[in-house]
Amino acid sequence: MESFISAIFGELTTRSINFFISKLSKPTTLDVEDRLRRVLLRAQVIIDEAKGRHITNQAMLLQLVMLGDAVHWSHYVLDTFRCQFHQEEDANNQGVSRSSSLSKVNSAMRLYSRGAKTLKDLQGALDNLSSMILDVNELVLFLTNYPCLYRQPYSMHLQLANCMFGRQLEAQLVINFLLHVQPHGADEELEVLPIVGPSYVGKSTLVAHVCKDERVRARFSEILFFHIQTFTDDELATFRDECELKHQNRVSASNLEARLLVVIELIGDLINEEAWGRLYSASKRYAPRGSKIIVTSRFDSIVKFGTTRALTLKFLPHEAYWYFFKTLTFGSMDPEMHPRLTHLAMEIAKTTLGRRGHLSANIIAHLLKDNFDVKFWSALLAFLRRYSQKLVSQFGGHPADSPNQNRPVLFERMATPSECIVLDHRCQHPSEEEIPKIKFQDVLCGSVMPRGKFDVLAWRSRIPPYHSYVYTCKIEGPKTRAVKRKRSMKNGVTNC
Repeated sequence: MESFISAIFGELTTRSINFFISKLSKPTTLDVEDRLRRVLLRAQVIIDEAKGRHITNQAMLLQLVMLGDAVHWSHYVLDTFRCQFHQEEDANNQGVSRSSSLSKVNSAMRLYSRGAKTLKDLQGALDNLSSMILDVNELVLFLTNYPCLYRQPYSMHLQLANCMFGRQLEAQLVINFLLHVQPHGADEELEVLPIVGPSYVGKSTLVAHVCKDERVRARFSEILFFHIQTFTDDELATFRDECELKHQNRVSASNLEARLLVVIELIGDLINEEAWGRLYSASKRYAPRGSKIIVTSRFDSIVKFGTTRALTLKFLPHEAYWYFFKTLTFGSMDPEMHPRLTHLAMEIAKTTLGRRGHLSANIIAHLLKDNFDVKFWSALLAFLRRYSQKLVSQFGGHPADSPNQNRPVLFERMATPSECIVLDHRCQHPSEEEIPKIKFQDVLCGSVMPRGKFDVLAWRSRIPPYHSYVYTCKIEGPKTRAVKRKRSMKNGVTNC
């Protein structure tokens, strides 16, 4: 009996010692958070130094993109960790109708589950980022071999608001295509690069930034832009006359090796393939040696006309979009000082229906900055959730992703849900054109009440090509909606 009791006490003692050792050796959530912050700082130093260098090596650029993705993911995990209290608070508010005992049990279970998942995510982000930093050790050594770029000492929020975020690798791929020289003796070919992607993903922005690169401007004597609905004989007849001259290198113009860069922005789908063939043949005959063509479209039908692999643009990953959106929204303010607002901003960033681009980020971020208040942000989140749910139920996604994206869209005003805004037309205006004084945010929130059809400014870009995004819309009351409901459905108007 004594030996049995001794064995039990020995087993209990061993288990107790192992338990305390495991507790001491296992890192706490706060320990992992602190280590992740320090590793993030090291990674940011590497990225900032690389951004100040003129890097042309494609493998190094790919490594930097991967490191940037790891940084964005780590920031997202950290912000999720900081906001978990508010997430639990929202979950409790949604389940307020349940019994208090059941609610407490569920709350405790959710808290335990989220705590374990948070620690796992933090540790995963830490391990991934630490591994990435080790992988780029050689890259850091080679950075000093690349020339420095002159940059204004902007704060991060000003830098992101005035630059093309998340497209460094794509920009370098386009530049490499434009600077590529065909070997002597090879069959002369007029090279064509197709760039495809959904509307508002940033195709025009990417091309505009590339065309401002000093190496590209020195390479081509003229850079011509041509906006075309589709390739028809009538439109091709006016091709040269309607081309917009964006750049002219007077030094190169007198050179026998003068080259042209033609950028064709295809608005509609490529229907007449024979017309494209005639355009290409004519361009090949008359364009100087070394000239290039870039074609942009949201339709994949242009891919087969490229002489090189097409470049496909996609919207930002959720973690990168959150980093960009958070920086624009809070500006010079520290998000950690506003945990409730940070949580609301994270939830708002999830309502984009996959269209995580510069346009949506800037429109919503400016609206939040102008109304820096928990009550307004909560109301906007509720509005965007309702709007997104209705879009998903009727379209399965965002209307802009559909082929007939220019059909009218109708949705409730945020200030007065009994009234609706009908968006009839969306367009991009060049920077030199006169733009409307009425802002879309003011119409949405109810600070202005125009009548009839009117144009509103959704956003004015501060980066090339400096487009102003303008909507034509009108406000309808409940009576007008009831009368027009059947007719609107027949005409394809979307009731959201």
